Amino acid sequence: MNQLFTSAPVGRYTLPNRLVMAPMTRSRAAFDGTPGELAAEYYAQRAGVGLIVTEGTQPSDDGQGYLSTPGIHTPAHVAGWQKITAAVHNKGGRIFIQLMHTGRMSHPDNTPHHRQSVAPSAIKPGTGMFTPTGLQDIPTPRALTIAEIQQTVADFRNAARLAIEAGADGVEIHGANAYLIQQFFAPSANTRTDAYGGSINNRARFAIEVATAIAEEIGADRTSIRLSPGTSMWGIDEGVEGPDVYRFLVAELDKLGLAYLHIMDQGNQPLLADIRKLWSGALILNRPGRAREQIGADVASGLADLEAYGQMVLANPDFVERLKSNAAMNSAVQATFYGGTALGYTDYPGLSA
Repeated sequence: MNQLFTSAPVGRYTLPNRLVMAPMTRSRAAFDGTPGELAAEYYAQRAGVGLIVTEGTQPSDDGQGYLSTPGIHTPAHVAGWQKITAAVHNKGGRIFIQLMHTGRMSHPDNTPHHRQSVAPSAIKPGTGMFTPTGLQDIPTPRALTIAEIQQTVADFRNAARLAIEAGADGVEIHGANAYLIQQFFAPSANTRTDAYGGSINNRARFAIEVATAIAEEIGADRTSIRLSPGTSMWGIDEGVEGPDVYRFLVAELDKLGLAYLHIMDQGNQPLLADIRKLWSGALILNRPGRAREQIGADVASGLADLEAYGQMVLANPDFVERLKSNAAMNSAVQATFYGGTALGYTDYPGLSA
């Protein structure tokens, strides 16, 4: 485990340790997407990790899926994020804003413009979503036109520029968890017959275009991406060619020289080993539900350069110090994950409490 506490080069930065706060939706922003007042305290409390990756942040009104998630596409959003990044930097931390376009995983009642959601194809995910009036079925999305796909790439580019203006050290593109970018990978969500559907190359095209645009805008060494190969949630089925989509995609992304690749493990260990070989930069591995005794194992084996943790960091603002001292960990309270106040957000006790 001692390797976790050594420095790690990631893009243009050298991080003080190899522990990462994984992105976690907390749904505490204002309805217009401005980050909540407590968010600066929440993130600053956890600045002891080598890198904070923020909750998913929409690059446009069309990109919002859930209630009260933050955005990064208006002056008010930038001003809100400036408070957060300053608080983290004052504690000596580094923070990347995750750019998340949810695609079809949305409901009109949750967005400022109340429009139909967009996706690669007009296919429902077959699940529900919480809205201001309770749980509702997610309606059928509208298929993006070629021009709208190009505009969405531009939206990502603009959001990345604004993230840097807001003081972020970089951005992470959310290409995982059944959201828009992964929807392009999956035949169950993408039945297009144009340049963005069908072949492996075409299904990977949108992700590559987004990463390329952002790297051009803010520098490849401040650009990163998160993938979850094999995710089968919310109607996503990547089919038999799914692993090969990722082999092609990772090889193409590697050419850009991005700051890091963040993999959310779904259990395909041969594919994970292939990705490790294909990727020449820093690799962050997130294994949901990893037992405490396994912390540090992937860095020790060389499979990953850094390890990401979600609920453990959520519930333990002094996560790094607890690992170093082998102290007991607080348990995360699931009932307070989404929405609400300081309860279950900024009130988890530290070791000195």
